[in-house]
Amino acid sequence: MDNMLEELINEMKQAIVQWFEFIGDKDAEQIVKRTPLQVGIHDYGLLEYAKGRVSVTDTELDFLSPEVKTGLGEPAELLSEEQVREQIVPRLAAFMQQQLDSLPSPALIDYNFSFWGKFRVREGEVTLPILQYIDEAKKERLLNAIASYIQTKLDDGKYPTKPLETFFLSRHLLDENLFPEPDAGRIISVFENILELNKAKKERLAEHRSNIVRALRNWAEETFLPRYFEIHKEGWSQAEYTRKGDIQLEDTEQGPIELLLYAAVSIIKYEPSYSKSTGLAFLERAVELGSARASRYMKEGSGTLAKEDVHLCNELMECKANDVFATVTITIKQEAEESYACALRFICRLLQQGFTKSYQIKLKSSVKQFLPVKGLAKSGTHRFFANAMEYPKLHPLLEEYARAAMEEFEWYADTEGEKCCMPGSYAVFGLGLADRSYFALVEDYMKQVDDEHQSVQNDFTTAFIERYGVNAETIPTLVTCLLHSTDSIKLKIKPAMEEEAHARLLLDTVNGLQSYEVEHIVYTIWGGVEKLKAIAAKAKGEKAALLSELVQAASSKKSQR
Repeated sequence: MDNMLEELINEMKQAIVQWFEFIGDKDAEQIVKRTPLQVGIHDYGLLEYAKGRVSVTDTELDFLSPEVKTGLGEPAELLSEEQVREQIVPRLAAFMQQQLDSLPSPALIDYNFSFWGKFRVREGEVTLPILQYIDEAKKERLLNAIASYIQTKLDDGKYPTKPLETFFLSRHLLDENLFPEPDAGRIISVFENILELNKAKKERLAEHRSNIVRALRNWAEETFLPRYFEIHKEGWSQAEYTRKGDIQLEDTEQGPIELLLYAAVSIIKYEPSYSKSTGLAFLERAVELGSARASRYMKEGSGTLAKEDVHLCNELMECKANDVFATVTITIKQEAEESYACALRFICRLLQQGFTKSYQIKLKSSVKQFLPVKGLAKSGTHRFFANAMEYPKLHPLLEEYARAAMEEFEWYADTEGEKCCMPGSYAVFGLGLADRSYFALVEDYMKQVDDEHQSVQNDFTTAFIERYGVNAETIPTLVTCLLHSTDSIKLKIKPAMEEEAHARLLLDTVNGLQSYEVEHIVYTIWGGVEKLKAIAAKAKGEKAALLSELVQAASSKKSQR
């Protein structure tokens, strides 16, 4: 057994050496020169042993995953947990320290390096820390760099900063090895300063904010919440939290809880809709910890918007908005054009102030109109816009709303699955079916649709054809609709599209599109290129030439005419 153990330890040491050789292929010195806020690359290593096999990676452990059990019928592991703890871990720790001390490029390893082991043993599985290493000189250098950066680039700064710098800074400020007692107010002030300096460019601002939110979320899930809650998570499901009764939060309004609330509101306001549940979960945990402010957020909203922007009341209607739950509650007291006009202006103002676009309307109204589009969710949001569509003078205001609301990867919060739809959908669909003058709006909408997660555009396209038919005026808009519809759309327009005038116009419209795009359009109309080819072969004269050219456009690298 001693020989076996010695051979196994040597194999583990060799795996460590190979891992260092692998990560040493990077030009670490050049990488850390990008910013003084990075003093090393790797801060984590994991050695895994199971069934005689050893590997070392930098993939972090999932401490939330259920414990692995030895399966029935599998050969028993030779190692015991006692051997791992008393004989293997101490020797691996000493060997890893030797490797760190003799690194050819110090920049390979960050100031703080954790090395863990995950071992399958006779008892099942054991996960242990092997080595926790802190380079005090690097740590001091990093702290000085952080202080200098905040002073010169943020406190005294007047120019936009780099997202890479925000990536590192946000993590450093929440790293309790660097700042054992984080100053929540100061950290939030630094984050807000970054956003202010970079607000001129929308895309760059979003990148900075994403880096900050990701750092806050990691801190909440990995550092703060585990102190007060047992956390259970399986796969991609939402984590389940159980309060630890023996640990209390001393200050329920300031300090770390302030950071948790800031993280929650940031996620709810700015992250994609599928992340909103995480922000709400953070707020719920803050309520459990005794935060009165969190309770107020749940009832009234975050307070980041002015009171006049979240509440409007007159003799015609009343609107209340809650940015935490992403809801707008609208009570129509009198069914009149001005009632809906007031509500629409209220919502447009909300969106201008940064209210999440993935919201829902809770409508209290005696009227129950719905758009003539099969497949749409019969929700309060849908009903509000359908009711508003009944007033032609409101159509320009509805277009204004739609253009403010449309955004890829955002969806109304009261739709899901096959009824999921991008904000602005109901206004666009209603206007597109009401008047030809809104065809341009329909096309702009379709170009922003995420057709991997939304299919209601299929239903609108079907209603569009039923309303206007196939003709010279509708074909350009129809092509745009088909480009962003899914393969499941079912249309009965083949005879109309095979008419010479329509086929010629279709060919002109798809000119310049990629062949795969033309192929998709052909599929939605004829069921595939081969079927169109068969139809073209039976056709005669100009019709045959046009359909054959359409087949060619769907088959070549790029359609050209």
